[in-house]
Amino acid sequence: MSYCEEFGKDKVVFLDKNDLNSSEPKIELIELVDDYNQGLIKPNGDINFSCPCLGGMASGPCGSEFREAFSCFHYSESEVKGSECVDLFMEMQSCMTKYPNLYANENSSMNNFEQDDVENESNMEYNTKIDQRIEENN
Repeated sequence: MSYCEEFGKDKVVFLDKNDLNSSEPKIELIELVDDYNQGLIKPNGDINFSCPCLGGMASGPCGSEFREAFSCFHYSESEVKGSECVDLFMEMQSCMTKYPNLYANENSSMNNFEQDDVENESNMEYNTKIDQRIEENN
């Protein structure tokens, strides 16, 4: 005797051997395309806009502008690759300036790099002082 029970959001089906006809497949397995783990360029040469390496750029508020500009550059065959895409990249940049909280501007990212440099220099000075003390004690 087959029956079904519900456990919260889950439904569990218990089948009796008499109710199961193994000659007829009841479940068809389908192959899922895993765009997430394929990388930026798919094996067929298409752009994988689901790639996490894009950091959500393809799906944000300026996603359509990004996809147009990036596609133009990727498929460009001009002598200077992407030279015909400048207007599309300018449109993308214009869109990005409308969302400063989502897209960091050039100055703020440069300040972050400068801050990292200062921290690295002070760490190097500290390490040099430690090395000098070790040499003095030996």
